[in-house]
Amino acid sequence: MTISQSGPPVRDITRYEPVAAFTAYAEAQEVVDALSDRHFPVENTLIVGVDLRLVERVLGRLNYGRAAAMGAATGAWFGLLIGLFFAIFTPDLSNSLGVILWGLVWGAVAGALFGLFSYALTSGRRDFYSQSGLEAGRYEVLVHPDHVAEARRLLESRRSDAG
Repeated sequence: MTISQSGPPVRDITRYEPVAAFTAYAEAQEVVDALSDRHFPVENTLIVGVDLRLVERVLGRLNYGRAAAMGAATGAWFGLLIGLFFAIFTPDLSNSLGVILWGLVWGAVAGALFGLFSYALTSGRRDFYSQSGLEAGRYEVLVHPDHVAEARRLLESRRSDAG
């Protein structure tokens, strides 16, 4: 869970000092959680992804049929949302289901048409679909200089408790 910033503003990340580094985000998160459990002021802590790279996973070939199907699925969800919204304001409860279904159907039709149109505009330059995301080579736990000694002491005592 990510919540908006509540600690001191991070004006200069270069002032923060590393106290631990990991290859997995979950490990860095676990260290910050351990510091929190020991009543460390974690609002002075950062988890920073280092050596970022954009990874695009190719999921499959794209053609007119798949473009229409994917557009229809997306449109159906949007149409369902709109149908539910309008159904709230439908005075007759028996008509609510009809409103929801019409929203779903027209959303699917509009989405399919939009998917076909969008794919046609690519003129075959992108005949695949994919999912993109950022990945980090490592994750560093950084601490504000005023609290580095305390963080290192707590992490060292954690290691000796575990070992």
